Amino acid sequence: MNETLKTIKDRRAIRNYYSEQIPDLALDAILNAALHAPSAMNKQNWYFTVIQNKILIDQLSNTIVENVIEFNHKALIKMVSTPHYHAFYNAPTVIIISGEQDNDFIQIAAGAAAQNICLAAESLNIGSCIMTMSAFAFTSNQASHLKETLDIPSGYHHICAVTLGYKAGQIPSIPPRNADVITSIK
Repeated sequence: MNETLKTIKDRRAIRNYYSEQIPDLALDAILNAALHAPSAMNKQNWYFTVIQNKILIDQLSNTIVENVIEFNHKALIKMVSTPHYHAFYNAPTVIIISGEQDNDFIQIAAGAAAQNICLAAESLNIGSCIMTMSAFAFTSNQASHLKETLDIPSGYHHICAVTLGYKAGQIPSIPPRNADVITSIK
C-alpha cells in the first residue's frame, strides 16, 4: 500500500494529548497542506487561526462549556459536565478554521482544508481531531470580542476547529466501515 493510502487509513480522531508543543517546522508543514486544499473557483476564502497559548485555549473551552449550558441541550450538558472535560482535549495546538460568509461552498473548502491538516499531521505522527463543538464559543454576545481577539477577518465566521498534538494513551482502533454506501454504475 502506498504511503498516502496508509496515512488515510491510519488517521484517527485523537482525544488525548501530551502537553508537549509540536515544533514550528511541523506546524508550518501542516498549515501549508491546508493551503493546498481545493476550494471552489480557487477562492481560498478560509482563514486559519492557530492558538498555542494554553491560557487562551482553556478560556475558549470554558466559554464553550458556559454557552452549551446556556443553550440547554441535555445531551451536550451531560457531556460537558463530565469530570475533567476540556472542549479541545487539552491539545497544545488548536486551529480555528473560519470562512467567508455568504459563500455557498465554504463548508466544503474548509472541510477539505481540515482534512488536509489531519492527514499532514498523521504523516508527521501528530494526532488531530476535527471538531465543531468549538462553534459554541461564538454563540454568545462575546462572539464579536472573541473574533477580534482571534484576529478573524470581518465577514468571516467559524466553521470548525482542529486539535493537534502528540498522541497520548491508546490510539483508537479502526471502526468498521459501511461499504453499503457505494453504488457503482458502469
